Amino acid sequence: MNKLNIIIITGLSGSGKSTAMSALEDAGYYCVDNMPVLLFPKFLDLPLKSTPGILGLGFVMDLREKEFISTYPSVFNDLTHKGYAFKIIFLEADENVLIRRFSQTRRQHPLNSGSKLVDSIRKERGLLSGLRKLADKIIDTSQYDVHNLKSVIKSIAEKSVNSDSIRINIMSFGFKYGIPQDSDLVMDVRFLQNPFFVPELKPFSGLNQDVRRYVLENKDAPQFLGHFLTLIDYLIPLYKREGKSYLTLSVGCTGGRHRSVAVADTLYEHIRKMEANVTITHRDIGMEEPSESAL
Repeated sequence: MNKLNIIIITGLSGSGKSTAMSALEDAGYYCVDNMPVLLFPKFLDLPLKSTPGILGLGFVMDLREKEFISTYPSVFNDLTHKGYAFKIIFLEADENVLIRRFSQTRRQHPLNSGSKLVDSIRKERGLLSGLRKLADKIIDTSQYDVHNLKSVIKSIAEKSVNSDSIRINIMSFGFKYGIPQDSDLVMDVRFLQNPFFVPELKPFSGLNQDVRRYVLENKDAPQFLGHFLTLIDYLIPLYKREGKSYLTLSVGCTGGRHRSVAVADTLYEHIRKMEANVTITHRDIGMEEPSESAL
């Protein structure tokens, strides 16, 4: 699946968001100004990924939309849990600079209701304080001209295109043979019921449908998988944001033949719906079966 980079431009009125959007367009991004946040998830479902020449998606979202402040937290949170990774760039500027810019352009502040311009600026700064804390990048444009700001935004956009990809390897293994040394995250699934002690299932691996069903549908497995997959959905965008290019997620049981294989396969099927570069390895599936004393 070809995933596009997503950048959200937000911040104070008069801080240069239109200039930033123009820079994203120059960098090959498809941009939408004043995107209603409730339509944001629907827009991401459009088949733009296959459009030639589009390297990413850029959106300007701010207080021009009256529902923005009340709705962005839940929308952004839902998208993150679904595996979407997006960068938030927050633009701001000194109060006196914003006053001068509004005076020069003779624009009205979006929060203007007959009050002084400075009061509208301070009110907007307060309303956006929570979003500012979520931002991946905060840029004070007080000393920037149009060309400087465009250069900074274009650099961020190009870096995102080059660094947003991450290679993910899912690995099942048996603790009996040691934890894979290159693991970034290890999940121990020895608490799940073991098909090894079921005579008709023992000869098969976790790739067998009956074994898989036994592991994934018994006792605590469904609830565990719900929590585990949600955790993975939360972590992958964070690993990307830190610039990690390769990630190994290891799932272990006693011998690496039954439980870990079934869970690792489920994890693989889940992740590949959102990530193009994902592989799976069953390290110990062909090793000697664990002894009868194994847990």
